[in-house]
Parts: sequence; C-alpha cells; structure tokens
Amino acid sequence: MILARRAALLGASHLAALGAGFVGGIYVLPILTAPPAPKSGELDTAQAGARYQAGLQRNHPGSDALHWGEGDIYLSPRQIVHRGRLAPGPDYRLYLTPELVANKAAFAAIKPRSVQVGEVKSFNGFILGVPQDVDIEAYTSVLIWCEAFSQFITAARYR
Repeated sequence: MILARRAALLGASHLAALGAGFVGGIYVLPILTAPPAPKSGELDTAQAGARYQAGLQRNHPGSDALHWGEGDIYLSPRQIVHRGRLAPGPDYRLYLTPELVANKAAFAAIKPRSVQVGEVKSFNGFILGVPQDVDIEAYTSVLIWCEAFSQFITAARYR
C-alpha cells in the first residue's frame, strides 16, 4: 500500500516535471531560434516611407502576461515595420484586419475578411514585406496572432 502510493506520487511528480519542461520549451524555443532583430538603421530606413503609424499597448484588452506587444508599427504599401517588443512565442503571424478587434473571439469572427501579411519571427522589432496583391488601404488595423495556438497577441488601428 505505501509502496503503491509512493510509486503513484513519484509518477505524478515526474509527469508534472515533464509537462513543465514541455511548456517551458514551447516558450523558450522561439527565443533561441529567432533570427536577430533588424538593426536600428535598417528600421529607420524601412519606416521612412510609412503612410501610417499605430501604437501597440502592452496592456491591450485582449493581451495577457504571456501574450502582448508594445511599440510602434509603421505601414507603407511595400513594408510593415515594428519598433518595439513582442512576448516571445511560436508561429506568430501579422494580419491586416478591416476593423480593430480586442480579443480572440472578435478576431475569429473577422478572420475570413482579414489578410495574412507574413510570419513574425523576431521579437524585438521586425520588417515584413507586404505582398503585391495586398492593399493596406483596404484595411484599418494590424493584428499579431499566434497561429499554432489560436492566441491573440496584440492589435492596433492604423487608420
């Protein structure tokens, strides 16, 4: 009886440690594999032709302690530039949306009317090319989304 209880406790503690390691790995792996962020001069050059600017707030209503973004987003017809920080995570994507949304459920409702611009791989600023068939004038807001876990990260209205 005592041996069985001890074995169950040992098994449970090992499973908990394995689970914690897995969750920690999901969080840390994107940090370890992220490409270097663009240098300040590259960001300056890329944002120079921006038509729009939007601010990302760390305390956005749909964000939380593990899923957030802060800084500024600059949009031109050819590039989207982020100066700031994002909480690290896997499989981030940048979308242009027809309206500002504040959470996962609201984005799910408009995702079919939104367009994915590209993958976000660095967490301390990025430069994304806008595909030729995407017109930034057809949208009003920018949103960063974790595709793998369907998780809202942050959003801002740019016009």
